[in-house]
Amino acid sequence: MTTLRRLGVAVCALPLALLAPSLAMAAGGKSAPIAIVADTRFIDNSLMHWWAQMYNENHMAFALMTMVIIPVLGVILGVVADFFMRMTGIDLEKRELAEK
Repeated sequence: MTTLRRLGVAVCALPLALLAPSLAMAAGGKSAPIAIVADTRFIDNSLMHWWAQMYNENHMAFALMTMVIIPVLGVILGVVADFFMRMTGIDLEKRELAEK
């Protein structure tokens, strides 16, 4: 198949893929909205329960807290890993072996 023919197939398939959900819902009438919530009934840990309740009640606060917490935890884990690597004799700041 030539490149132009593949491009034509992709251009024709893209609108069909984008319209597929609306075409599937057209057969059954109006669908009910879906509510995505975290089940907090069986969570014993208070921190996990608070986190799940925040997800259920305020998605914006949950998203902002997640965007702040993940990089902070990444930096903490990186510093701890660097500490243990230096204890074992691996120093990533020196490039002696890479230069030889």
